[in-house]
Amino acid sequence: MGVQQVFYSVTQAARVGWYLGQYLVAGRLSGPEPLPLPAGSAPPPDRGAILADLRTLLRRDWSNIAAGLYRLPPDLVRDPRRLLHDAARFFRDVPAVARRRRQGGGQEMSGDPGSRALPRYYRQNFHYQTGGYLSAESARLYDHQVEVLFAGGADAMRRQALVPIARHLAGRSGQGLRLLDVGSGTGRFLTFVLDNWPRMHCTALDLSIPYLARARAALAPWSRAAAVLAPAERLPFADASQDIVTSVFLFHELPAAVRARAAAEMARVLKPGGLLVLLDSLQLGDRPDFDPLLHLFPVAFHEPYYADYVQADIAALFSGHGLRPQAPERAFLAKVMAFDRPAVGTDGA
Repeated sequence: MGVQQVFYSVTQAARVGWYLGQYLVAGRLSGPEPLPLPAGSAPPPDRGAILADLRTLLRRDWSNIAAGLYRLPPDLVRDPRRLLHDAARFFRDVPAVARRRRQGGGQEMSGDPGSRALPRYYRQNFHYQTGGYLSAESARLYDHQVEVLFAGGADAMRRQALVPIARHLAGRSGQGLRLLDVGSGTGRFLTFVLDNWPRMHCTALDLSIPYLARARAALAPWSRAAAVLAPAERLPFADASQDIVTSVFLFHELPAAVRARAAAEMARVLKPGGLLVLLDSLQLGDRPDFDPLLHLFPVAFHEPYYADYVQADIAALFSGHGLRPQAPERAFLAKVMAFDRPAVGTDGA
């Protein structure tokens, strides 16, 4: 085992312990969660099975790094003071999140006068988080909250979306190419893209002003990065203007009709010969013993469109717009779905 692999293994073990510990403490502080499983459903997998699958993801992440598909992330080790600061913010918000969960409260953003210009589906508290996606405090907390939810595996899951990009570029630098990330949030995924292809023109698109502010700050080291405020279902870009389109953990938060319009828009802006990559939650049947988790998740974490998403035919959404699906790849509690648009003059064009 080389020095880099030892470094990766040690830091990831510490990362999992740090975030898993916070998940367990937050669970104790919040009290028991509802278990509304369908009649006759199998029990959810135990913690050992989930952590075993997380270890599989981390082994794959390291294998991809070792194979040169993407670089070892430069920020695997973070400032301990920042980690403690983020944890303190997270735990301060736990009582409010627990209260909303008990009361079924996820709609207080709908009456906010400042949010009325936004689509109705967006004006609510996904995950019961304070401020929904509409406050600066929510934007500061988001990446930490997601890592706690996934026991330190969120970044490793995001990096799996780099694999089809690396294969598509086949060693090219990305210079002159344009990548659009739809629903960028804080821009975390694009930092991985630009760390590997710094000459690519990347655009973060999101509907939240505070989240886009965080994305701009995160992407500031790269001169070819931009941020655009717009909804996924109305992309402000010309037809066939993007070489690569990506979207990470967005589709499960869209109503079915909006999801369909977003898919059409993403296909519209993709160039012939281009690549589209989605990374999102597992769906029912992807790993049958995890299906009970998919039934529990939307109730425990207020995901109003998730139950529909886990049954949706995502491949059909894009195939209907002329894109060819590649074989999906599961990555812990997520999966990567990639599609290509045939180049002009090839079969299927």
